[in-house]
Amino acid sequence: MDSQVDKLVDKIWSKFQNLPDNARLMVAVSGIPGSGKTALATIMALHINKLYAAQHPGSAPIATTVPMDGYHLTRAQLAQMPDPGYAVARRGAAFTFDGEKFLKLVQALREPLTPNTQSLYAPSFDHAVKDPVDDDIPIPATCRVIFFEGNYLSLDKEPWNRAAALMDELWFVEVDFETARQRLIRRHVQAGIVKDEGEANKRVSENDLVNGREIVDFRLPVQEIVTSSYDAQWDR
Repeated sequence: MDSQVDKLVDKIWSKFQNLPDNARLMVAVSGIPGSGKTALATIMALHINKLYAAQHPGSAPIATTVPMDGYHLTRAQLAQMPDPGYAVARRGAAFTFDGEKFLKLVQALREPLTPNTQSLYAPSFDHAVKDPVDDDIPIPATCRVIFFEGNYLSLDKEPWNRAAALMDELWFVEVDFETARQRLIRRHVQAGIVKDEGEANKRVSENDLVNGREIVDFRLPVQEIVTSSYDAQWDR
């Protein structure tokens, strides 16, 4: 395991050991597009669940990930904006997400757990239809460690900063912009979002990395900065 991840797993596992029975441990993993935040959140949940399963065989997983992708505004909502063409072209910018809806989920997850606590649900994003799917990601009451991941989770702007204030920890995955560019070009071509690398590079330059600059320039103080190198582990 990467030494950075190893230390983070130890840190979160230690915090979980001291967590009150009625509380959740909530970590927000942010970074610019193409930084590797999804990979980090996924790896963290996997290792925390492995540690828990070793002590409690057959038990339900206690860690999960919640991506921010499901909080994209729908295409119909973008079409109702004052400049629909600009809104569609800039999809992925902070203003094209429903931050208030995300905040409500975070607030609900912050409520103390009781024997009557029910599962909560987060939306996912269906890349085939290019729109969110409501209530598609279950978060059972048994999930006590939650890794949120998304571009704007440490953004010092409303309402993202209010959601950030409810987290136990804010982590930022740091990557140089050129590494992020190459990852995003490949990702956009593979996903069929663009027809070729030239079109992908244009989209990355005019949208993704513009968003990246805002994410870096308006970042809140964070507890952990994780360096993402060009490694297969981070290549997603």
